[in-house]
Amino acid sequence: MTQLSAPAPKSALHHVEALLASYPDFPKPDILFRDLNPVFADAVAFRAIVDDLSDQHRGQFDAVAGIEARGFLLAAAVGYAAHAAVLAVRKGGKLPGTVLTEEYELEYGSARLELEVGQLPAGSRVLVLDDVLATGGTIAATSRLIERAGYTLTGVGVVLELTDLHGRERLGTGPVHAIMSL
Repeated sequence: MTQLSAPAPKSALHHVEALLASYPDFPKPDILFRDLNPVFADAVAFRAIVDDLSDQHRGQFDAVAGIEARGFLLAAAVGYAAHAAVLAVRKGGKLPGTVLTEEYELEYGSARLELEVGQLPAGSRVLVLDDVLATGGTIAATSRLIERAGYTLTGVGVVLELTDLHGRERLGTGPVHAIMSL
């Protein structure tokens, strides 16, 4: 009797390629919006993404910082899988108490991010996660917040990198892992 083996699980990249949706002229003309919500809505795909991001940075972080809003999904899941703390990097004006603030430019505007101070011991190793790396403004601002808070930035992980916007260039020399690049 021949024993059949189970098919190999599909990679995170395979799932993103299969499920990523694109919307031209959203949120304004000449912008091609890449929507990862269908990827996150698929349980098998989401698990593959969490496993990929966790495995890529295994043993290199004590905490995961998720950037509002979809970065929260990734950070919570990776933090849980890695038994690591989770930090929420919020849009300006959403956090109580003492916060650090960073201003940054978006592809189509400007904004600010905040991080509560004193959540982790000084020197804690932090991995920053977000859904998309576009111009790099949001992740660069988050990286500055992490360092200003007294933590050590150990890397950045994203599901999708839009390479034609050159965002990686704004992030310095630290490790950046993108599951998919377009």
